[in-house]
Amino acid sequence: MPNALDIFRALADSTRLRIVALVRSMELSVSELAQVLGQSQPRVSRHVKILSDAGIVERRKEGSWVFVAMGARDVVGPLCAALDAWEGDRAQARAEADAARLAAVRADRAAHAAGWFESNAGQWDAIRSLHVAEEQVEAAMAEVLGDARVERLVDIGTGTGRMLELFAGQADHALGIDRSSEMLRLARAKLTERGLDNTELRQADLYALPLDNGTADLAILHHVLHFAQTPDAAIAEAARVLGPGGRLLIVDFASHGREELRIRDAHARLGFSDEQMLGWFEHSGLVPVRTETLEGGELTVKLWLARKAGASARIAEAA
Repeated sequence: MPNALDIFRALADSTRLRIVALVRSMELSVSELAQVLGQSQPRVSRHVKILSDAGIVERRKEGSWVFVAMGARDVVGPLCAALDAWEGDRAQARAEADAARLAAVRADRAAHAAGWFESNAGQWDAIRSLHVAEEQVEAAMAEVLGDARVERLVDIGTGTGRMLELFAGQADHALGIDRSSEMLRLARAKLTERGLDNTELRQADLYALPLDNGTADLAILHHVLHFAQTPDAAIAEAARVLGPGGRLLIVDFASHGREELRIRDAHARLGFSDEQMLGWFEHSGLVPVRTETLEGGELTVKLWLARKAGASARIAEAA
C-alpha cells in the first residue's frame, strides 16, 4: 500500500495530472499518451513509472506496447474524489482538451482498421482459419452455450455472419452488427442463401449498439475484441443491452507476443488474460460463468462466458 507522501510526490507535476485524467476515462497505451501529450515516449514512460510506483496507475506490457490503467480502487477512489474537489473546472477544461486530441489519434487508427476490414472482407473467413482451427472453436462455443432457445441474439462484429449461421436457429430473432458495409454485404448474401429469415443486419459501432437497455438475451463477441481500441468499453456496451440473466460469450486469443499482427492484421490488442477479462466483467456488472482454453494452432483461443446479474429462471436454465 503506497503512502500519502509517495502519492503526493507523484502528482506534483502537471503532465502526470494530465495522464491521470486521461487514464481515468479509459485504458491507454504509452504511445497514445505520448501523442496526446506531445511528448516523447521515453519521457511519458518515466512519468508513468512514477505514477505506477505510487500505486496510482498500473502498467501492463503487451508485446512491445505498454498499456496504462488506473490503480487499485482503494488508492485511486479517494484520490480522484480529492482531485475533483480541488481542481474543479480547471481540471475539466484540461481533460476536455486532451480528450479531443485523443479522439483525433484514435480516429486515425480506426480509419486504418476500417480500411483493412474493407479490403480483406472477401477473404475474412480464410484469414481467421490461419490463426486457429475454427471448427474446434465453433464446437466449443456450441457446447458452452447449449441448445436452449433465446428470444434475441446479438452478434457484435458479425463480419461475414458466421455466428448467425451457427446460432440464429436457437433464437427467435438474431441481429448481426458490424461497422463494415462490405462485411455486411457478404453476410447478407450468405444469410439469404441459407434461408435464415429470422436474422437482421445493421451497420453500427460496437461501442454504440442500436439496442435499448436490457433487450438482448445473448450477445457474442467472436474474435472481435482484439480489434477494439477499448475492449473494456465494448464489454460494458454489450452488458448494457443484456437483460437480467442475459449471457455474454467472448471468444478471443489468450495473451501472446505476435507483434506482427498489429501491422499485418490490424490487431489493436495481443490477446487477453483471464485476469483482465474477469476484471472487465466485474466492472460491467457481469458474473463469470465459465472459461475454456483451446490449445493448438498458431494462437491459443479462450472462451469466456458471463451472465448479467439478476438471472431470470428461463435464462438461468439456458446457461
